[in-house]
Amino acid sequence: MRACAPSGLVHNIQRPLVCLVLQGSKQVSFRGQNLDFHAGDSLLVTADVPTVSQVTRASLAEPYLALVLELDPQIIADLAARVAEQGEEAGLAVRLERTDADVAAVALRLMRLLDRPAAVPILHAQLVRELHYWLLVGKHGMALRRLGAIDSHYRRVARAVALLRTHFAENLPVQRLALSAGMSVSAFHAHFRAATMLSPLQFQKQLRLIEARRLMVAEGASASSAAFSVGYESVPQFTRDYRRLYGQPPVRDAKAMRARALAV
Repeated sequence: MRACAPSGLVHNIQRPLVCLVLQGSKQVSFRGQNLDFHAGDSLLVTADVPTVSQVTRASLAEPYLALVLELDPQIIADLAARVAEQGEEAGLAVRLERTDADVAAVALRLMRLLDRPAAVPILHAQLVRELHYWLLVGKHGMALRRLGAIDSHYRRVARAVALLRTHFAENLPVQRLALSAGMSVSAFHAHFRAATMLSPLQFQKQLRLIEARRLMVAEGASASSAAFSVGYESVPQFTRDYRRLYGQPPVRDAKAMRARALAV
């Protein structure tokens, strides 16, 4: 990730990931708390949760730079079967720590592959696996194990999350989502909210609004076109939901976002 100027607020539903900040600063808000991270810090996200983020220090001379890698539950599951449990209890799904030296060393080797594309097919997978290993044996190993536990509530909810991310513009009955997770509807609701902090309907709505904002800002779509593209049947309802999340009507917000981008 690279940014040449401080940004506005960016709403997102994060996937499980690790973000290593190399230069500049960023703030991420989660569950009412603000996390400020700078060069040498790592942000670890261990669930699909809503966040609001903002690049706070960046310039043309010293842009904000970060390496982001999505976590792979299958790699974690395989490694967890071979590594003794260690680290703190699972706790919050968003954590901030100084970057571990072993993690930083693997990340550097991964970035160096950019200059050696012929080596990528041979070395990339094992370096990604090694990075997962160092995260797993670190302070947050217990939280990562939850991602890899094959029959955990999180992994089962994750199947429904994947369905929502792929088909967010469709009408998805909660019964279908619960079935994909192998749970009753009532159990699914409880475990989904525990994992994501949102109900399935709220989760889908945020995915729709995030994509609608991208369509208007990046592709110049009109508010009505964006609304229908992401699955809304009513433009007034879309406008109300959009304003509730972003604080402004769609057209005004998109115009401000484009102006901010052009000013960089």
